[in-house]
Amino acid sequence: MSGYLTGVLVVLAFNVMAAYAVYLPMAAGQLNLGIAGFMAIGAYASAFLTNEYGWSMWTAIPLGSGLAGLMGIIIGIPVLRTHGIYLAMATFALGQVISAVFLNLEVVGGAAGYPVSDYASPQVVWAAAAGVVVLMLYISRTRFALCLTAVKSDATVADLLGVSVRGMQVAAFALGAAVAGFGGGLYAHHYNFVEAQHFNVLLSVFTVLYVLFGGTQTVWGPLVGAAFFTLVPELLRASDQWRYAVFAAFIILFMAVRPQGLVTTSLMTLFRRRRVTP
Repeated sequence: MSGYLTGVLVVLAFNVMAAYAVYLPMAAGQLNLGIAGFMAIGAYASAFLTNEYGWSMWTAIPLGSGLAGLMGIIIGIPVLRTHGIYLAMATFALGQVISAVFLNLEVVGGAAGYPVSDYASPQVVWAAAAGVVVLMLYISRTRFALCLTAVKSDATVADLLGVSVRGMQVAAFALGAAVAGFGGGLYAHHYNFVEAQHFNVLLSVFTVLYVLFGGTQTVWGPLVGAAFFTLVPELLRASDQWRYAVFAAFIILFMAVRPQGLVTTSLMTLFRRRRVTP
């Protein structure tokens, strides 16, 4: 496999993990525009443990992910009292604050960045992304997923049926933060360098676009959306001067015609029927 193809597939793996980090709170009707901040927490925490304490990345990355998830709980409890555009603004500001903290934290290099000693190979990154997909498929078949759908569809009815609305929202927010932290830790150890400027608002916005384009109705939507946004621009590289204009025009037209996203429940039902029918 060429170095170019390897690099593209690694970027795809990171985008898939980030997309599922956004998808989890969105499945409960919560838009998290600060996902890059939780990725930064996982990246810097795992890098610090690897560099300063000599921990293996196999231990440091899960702990960085756990720290991001813990911060998701601590922050999510007050932040999720808001709804709609106010929640989006709150999480947007949260991501900016986290990035600013690391940008000025000299113990992890500040604005100059922070080299990372241990290395995660492309195969490790691909396996981790596949593991996240499998985890999401498993979650989609559990009672937890049904509760998230109920909360998103009608929080009042879900509460009357005995579902803890706030508990489900905070759990989805924290689990998404943990997945983001996991991806951030792998990012730091794969590229052996981490800088706060990477975890900016554009990263969060693009990740949300992956999910919205792929669709939020099924667990396959984020995977398809991340693959589309990663691979299609590379396929259009031959028309270098126009590829982003053509790509953007297609996205606008597609979302105008199909705002529910590419992968929907009805599409998956049709696919299953055709697969079963001899």
